[in-house]
Amino acid sequence: MQITGTVLDETDLPMPGVTVRIKGTDVVTITDIEGHYGINVPNNGLLIYSFIGYDTKEISVNNQSVINLKMIPNTSDLEEVVVIGYGTAKKRDITGAVSTIKNDLLKNENPNSVQDILRGNAAGLNVGLNTDAKGGGSLEVRGRTSLNAGNSPLLVVDGAIYYGQLADINPNDIETIEVLKDASAAAVFGAKAASGVILINTRRGREGRSMININSNVGLATNSRFPSVYGPEGFIAWREDVQKSTFAGGGFGEHQFSDPRNLPSNVSMDQWLAYDGSAGDPITVWLQRLNLQPAEIENYLNERSVDWYDRIFQVGLRQDHTVSLSGSKDDFKYYWSLGYLNNQGIVIGDEFKTFRSRINLEGKVNKFLTVGMNSQFANRDESQVPVSWGNIRVLSPWGTEYNDDGSLKWRPNDEASGGKHPSYDRAFIDRVQREFTINSTLYAVIDLPLGFSFRTNFTPRFEFYERYNHESAAHVEWAERGGNASRQQRKVYTWQIDNILTWQKQFAEKHDFNVTLLANAEQFQSWDNTMSNNGFQPHDRLGFSKIDAGINPLISSHDQYSTGDALMGRMIYSYDGKYSTTVSVRRDGYSAFGQLNPRATFYSAAVGWIFSDENFMNINWLDYGKLRLSWGSNGNRDIGMYDALSDLATGKYFYQRPNGELYLVNQLYVNRMENSRLRWERTAAFNLGLDFSILKTKIDGSIEVYNMSTTDLLVQRNLPDILGFNWVYDNLGEVQNRGIEFSLTSRNITRNNFSWISTGNFQLNRNVIKSLYGDLDENGKELDDLENQWFIGQAIDRIWHYKTDGIWQSHEADAAAEYGVRPGDYKVIDVNGDGQFTNADRQFQGYTQPRFRWSLRNDFKLFKNFELSFMMYSYWGHMGSFNQMKNRDGFLDRTNSYVTPYWTEENPNNEWARLNSSEGGASGFNVYRDRSFIRLENISASYSVPKSKLEKLKIENFRVYGNIRNVGYYAPNWGFWDPENSGPVPTIFTLGIDLTL
Repeated sequence: MQITGTVLDETDLPMPGVTVRIKGTDVVTITDIEGHYGINVPNNGLLIYSFIGYDTKEISVNNQSVINLKMIPNTSDLEEVVVIGYGTAKKRDITGAVSTIKNDLLKNENPNSVQDILRGNAAGLNVGLNTDAKGGGSLEVRGRTSLNAGNSPLLVVDGAIYYGQLADINPNDIETIEVLKDASAAAVFGAKAASGVILINTRRGREGRSMININSNVGLATNSRFPSVYGPEGFIAWREDVQKSTFAGGGFGEHQFSDPRNLPSNVSMDQWLAYDGSAGDPITVWLQRLNLQPAEIENYLNERSVDWYDRIFQVGLRQDHTVSLSGSKDDFKYYWSLGYLNNQGIVIGDEFKTFRSRINLEGKVNKFLTVGMNSQFANRDESQVPVSWGNIRVLSPWGTEYNDDGSLKWRPNDEASGGKHPSYDRAFIDRVQREFTINSTLYAVIDLPLGFSFRTNFTPRFEFYERYNHESAAHVEWAERGGNASRQQRKVYTWQIDNILTWQKQFAEKHDFNVTLLANAEQFQSWDNTMSNNGFQPHDRLGFSKIDAGINPLISSHDQYSTGDALMGRMIYSYDGKYSTTVSVRRDGYSAFGQLNPRATFYSAAVGWIFSDENFMNINWLDYGKLRLSWGSNGNRDIGMYDALSDLATGKYFYQRPNGELYLVNQLYVNRMENSRLRWERTAAFNLGLDFSILKTKIDGSIEVYNMSTTDLLVQRNLPDILGFNWVYDNLGEVQNRGIEFSLTSRNITRNNFSWISTGNFQLNRNVIKSLYGDLDENGKELDDLENQWFIGQAIDRIWHYKTDGIWQSHEADAAAEYGVRPGDYKVIDVNGDGQFTNADRQFQGYTQPRFRWSLRNDFKLFKNFELSFMMYSYWGHMGSFNQMKNRDGFLDRTNSYVTPYWTEENPNNEWARLNSSEGGASGFNVYRDRSFIRLENISASYSVPKSKLEKLKIENFRVYGNIRNVGYYAPNWGFWDPENSGPVPTIFTLGIDLTL
């Protein structure tokens, strides 16, 4: 008989995606967007309703034709299965610090990269901001732990370590992302896990009929903030003040640099011309005094100006389209997607294109054998040659854009310091840069008796890179070289094999064991060939396609090879669902380390206690509470593959014969010093965590406190020249990281037609250098590294520099002169008062990394079909150099400038220096300012068409969405470019559809 019904959640809202199965059969259906379902069931059948995070319900049909029900959430989703290293575990059994991000929650935000999914959504994870068309950004978990080795986390995709680029992963293919933050959670990965681990889990075919999903969107990228440069009239007035400031010591007449058409009555034209013995047209004389070039003067007289902003920046078109097919039939599940992304940046010429495809297949051969494949294909095109946006500052609005023949003019004002046409280089470059990658995991799982299972993963990866570049001899600067051309091809092949034995068993309904054993082997090999040539004859019009036509060929190769292996064991034991413990040990080997220390062993242990399940914890407002304590050690192998070895280098040098003739001689020499004792960098860490849920699941969250110590730092140790080498890689020193993280989710309002959920994250990290090289001074105190500005007892990012104390004012001219400066210049603090600026005058001033970070996300649902969300994040308490305030950026008498304040005798201030200010004896000092900011990162909205309107068209789901990314920011003490990256940042407007058939 036909059973229909509606499934609601605990707030009486419809629940799409609930699995409805006839018990004992493979007959299954899934609720639609409005929670409706329909299924044919025998009269005596049993229906099982299940959904992640909710209690499973079993209901007898008993001749009912309509069955409606309400799902009850699991307390803090404890029964939810979470992906951990080389396996899965129930959330209630996890003892480490793990953050989970579900991509479906961000579906309206249209993340273009994996970093967009991660940014602001996991406490303890810092995501950088790349603003070009490719996007993305750096990743860092719980601060910087190394000085010279890499600090990026290890990436794991579908259970296999991933060494490719995140740009090759289509965000639409991602189901969930787990961030393993503490040493216990990450320890099973050993190698490089000291910097944290990010597990990316892609979509699988779901039970039920085949479904086609189309997600398509287009958007525009605009420049969110642009510090103005001087326009035609402002440029002239500014140049007048430049000249006055340049000759502030005297030597020029009254109104000498003023417009002769506006001279006061007490200054005649003859007097004005006589200041420097000039004659002729007064306007031309005036412009010459302002140091304008002849081309600028001609354009000024003819009222021809150029707005260079329109020649550098653009409104970029963005598009992202993904089509996927998923489903299952009998014992075979499948997911296939094909995606195309084409993004233009806000700088002309900046473009990123990629085709991406993923195939995930899994089939059950028989009762005990399952085989599958997860494959990812990507083809990236990064051939773009963007214009140089930095020229916007120097280009004169009175420059000339084109030559008489209509070609681009190399130097618009014919002055070497005045910048080149922003599109000039680009017009003479022909470039092709593409990369094709294949990442696959082929696996087989054998279910064995007594709760054992054995899994084998084979993970090959192929990378094919090509870059062809031609710089034409028609370019003014490149003409003397007869053109330049290069060709580079690189092939990379890596493989990994993971043999995993798992045992899961429960005894007496209270003792749960989850044991994982791993044997791993890996190999990396790359082949890199590069050829270049110049001096093409008879011409270079064929560019890199006829590279052999040059007269100065150079050929080089750079091949690499490395191997690694690992053994790992982990046991998760849980008693009575309340007490759990995790212990693990992993031994790693890597060929890049010294011959005496190629391997290292890493341990971890953790315990968890769900105290809210105890009989004595009778607190009405407490739904769930769990304490976690962990300790573990992890390694970092992120160094060059041959840094522990000596190598031979070849080269050429000129030798002079007795008769004075020079000729080239080949040479062979030892380029690097060997260190056979080089070993793994090691991070040991404690983590104390509290997970909680209160007020009938209205509020839940977690608090993490951690202390990490990284020893045997991989550093380049300087050596005395007498040894014949400048440095050697060695293990020295210690860095400590401590911090606290707080995550909170609040279900503020839950009504039938309205819900509001808020999610907040807060993180604070402090690091300190405990030790460096072990070199002591005469008092037995360990020496700092002044060259790298690393200091014992200070943070890695601590600023140590000269400190400014405002601007010298007119009444302080005599005191300023003692330091070789004048009023309007920066007052640099002379700490010891000796009249000179040395290291003794440098001071600790602040930090370049934020002192704390937070994010806040709000999600609203209205009338069942409308969704609205916004997310903001903040970096607070850090500083950055703001040397624009020195007003000495380049040759101001020959270039343009940003419109910023500046000191004059008539309009003095104590923050901005005079134009063309002097640094005196404090050459190279920086002006530091607070870079704290709050960014409104995203506003998203969507509308889902009601199911009743789609049924006639046999459409499963249709959603229209739109979003604005990087809406704006608040930075109270930073008023220049964007505070996060000191450059242009796009505001992105997107409109898209999500259609499921």
